[in-house]
Amino acid sequence: MVRRALVQIDEGKCDGCGQCVPRCAEGAIVLVDGKARLISEKYCDGLGACLGVCPRDAIRVTEADAEPFDEEAAKKHKGTVRQRESRLRNWPVQLNLVNPKAPFLEGASLLLMADCVPVAHPDWQGELLEDRVVLVGCPKFDDANYYVEKLTQILSLNRVREVNLVHMEVPCCSGIVGILREALQKSNSSTSIKILELGIDGHFIR
Repeated sequence: MVRRALVQIDEGKCDGCGQCVPRCAEGAIVLVDGKARLISEKYCDGLGACLGVCPRDAIRVTEADAEPFDEEAAKKHKGTVRQRESRLRNWPVQLNLVNPKAPFLEGASLLLMADCVPVAHPDWQGELLEDRVVLVGCPKFDDANYYVEKLTQILSLNRVREVNLVHMEVPCCSGIVGILREALQKSNSSTSIKILELGIDGHFIR
């Protein structure tokens, strides 16, 4: 142990917004059970790059007896964290919940998926997501007519560049194709579409 500067997080003030996480170059701060936490003292350099971004003023740098900062361990840890970072950039993703006027829809490339696809695809974010806006829904259990109207509104109100539709090979899942086609027709949209069918083994059939 050495006496040095160390980040301290007041969990009572923290609301779990996560704004501090990307500001930590060493990946020392993570969200656990809805709270920001210092995952290891040796990953924190104590320089306080995370200060000033917390809207609840829950972060400060203090002098404390702690493990020495281990730069090599921090770099190795950060590399692991980056491999696990989500590429998702919009929320919500469930079609029922998405506001057709949401700013992230304007000029977007959409990834419309049946909600079983992310379960079956071993690396859907790496292979399908790119910089696309994600919308998911179940054509069997949800209201198909409501989906048609919601997609019609999305296509009518936003200059959507393209729609990439992915559904499972099972018969009940193909209904989402008809939903999208009907929405395209009702919105008079000329947006290009690409349709992919995923097998239950996680490989594309076409």
